[in-house]
Amino acid sequence: MRLQFLGAAREVTGSKHLITTDKGKRLLLDCGMYQGKGLETDAQNRDLGFDPQSIDYIILSHAHIDHSGLIPYMYKLGFRGRVIATPATRDLCSIMLKDTAFIQQQDVRWYNKKMHKQHKPTIQPLYDANHAERCIRLFVCVDYDNPFHITDDIELTFTNSGHMLGSAIVNLTIKEKDGLKRIAFTGDIGRPKSYILRSPQPFPQCDYLITESTYGDRIHEDKLVSEQQLLEVVEHTCVHKKGKLIIPSFSVGRTQEIVYVLNQLYNEHKLPPIHVYVDSPLSVNATNIFKLYTDSMNDEVKETMLHDKDPFGFNSLTYISDIKESKALNSDKQPAIIISASGMLEAGRVKHHVANHIDDPSTTILIVGYCTPTSLGARLQDPKIKYISIFGFDHKKRAEIYKIEGFSGHGDYKEMIQYLKCQNVEQIRNVFVVHGEQHAQEAFKDHLYEAGFRGIKIPEKGEEYIL
Repeated sequence: MRLQFLGAAREVTGSKHLITTDKGKRLLLDCGMYQGKGLETDAQNRDLGFDPQSIDYIILSHAHIDHSGLIPYMYKLGFRGRVIATPATRDLCSIMLKDTAFIQQQDVRWYNKKMHKQHKPTIQPLYDANHAERCIRLFVCVDYDNPFHITDDIELTFTNSGHMLGSAIVNLTIKEKDGLKRIAFTGDIGRPKSYILRSPQPFPQCDYLITESTYGDRIHEDKLVSEQQLLEVVEHTCVHKKGKLIIPSFSVGRTQEIVYVLNQLYNEHKLPPIHVYVDSPLSVNATNIFKLYTDSMNDEVKETMLHDKDPFGFNSLTYISDIKESKALNSDKQPAIIISASGMLEAGRVKHHVANHIDDPSTTILIVGYCTPTSLGARLQDPKIKYISIFGFDHKKRAEIYKIEGFSGHGDYKEMIQYLKCQNVEQIRNVFVVHGEQHAQEAFKDHLYEAGFRGIKIPEKGEEYIL
């Protein structure tokens, strides 16, 4: 059996890992898009490193675009195999992939206009909404903890990873000529105590472990500390400065967590009397999907729902889909909280909100998740950068920038180690560290070694191993 790392190798995005069995079956673990560099990633995304028609199965850990975003591109290029995922992952992909197609069209239109003026070659989107819709027909849904025989020789079990709705550890048992081989792929690992989701569940023993390492060099703040920090930023910005608090947030997962915490503060009469807007059509649709999967919620959310039927809605909260209503927020002078995608500020409506308010000292931009080093979200946080280019125009950075890491959907290194210790480390032959910046991967490798793991490797892109 061969295992090749084709994405998220010594970097965070573009998760793609290819397994080729002795009998020639080809299984792609995730099919993620490179993100965080705008259209600079276009060439990376077009070069898959394999023929899409040669892939028999895509096994999807979860719906985030850096793990699922190239499935429509695969479909466009002739992939007609099966995509195996949990039911919630399938439902989320049905809206997220179409949204990604729409964002691509907008980005490409702007880019081509710029290239045309410079008499340079233009590009086409990777795929369109039609490809995003059609590829959903290839999905096969498998519930958590339900062994599924892909073939006579390949068995798959999904285990809840607690990272986002529908996210899973991929557990494969593959029968080869020289015996059974057990592979576990973590996708992304959630925190032991999520704001809204059930905790990650222990997964079956493996021989080979492929693990993420996003926060392999960091420790998160406590949940209660993060909630208090959020309330303090709201009061500082909206009450004392009478300005706007702009929260760039991933539409699926992070937005629902922030809204849930604000809902709790509202119920406890701690939230100031200000308007709160979730400005993202995708967030609206995703929140409706979250409401369909109450069994995936943790006990705290279920208890809240006994006296509050909608933990993702309160009187001063408005969900916005209409573009005119979105634009109107920029001319509204009233203090408000605006939660809008994308989380890294690379696309979407939040980029327009930031462009309109970045030079206003009464504004606060609150970062609540991971931003790749080259993204606009990361550049905003750099105190050395005084001017920020957005949509080709330079803006003086007068708004306050804050960051709260406690809302991250990724476990920190201690939380990940604690979770991975559900394994008997002596039975694991190799650990492959992926999905992290290289400094985080190196640090996580050391932490894994201290915890007793051996045979730890940090693959380069394209590197192949014989299992």
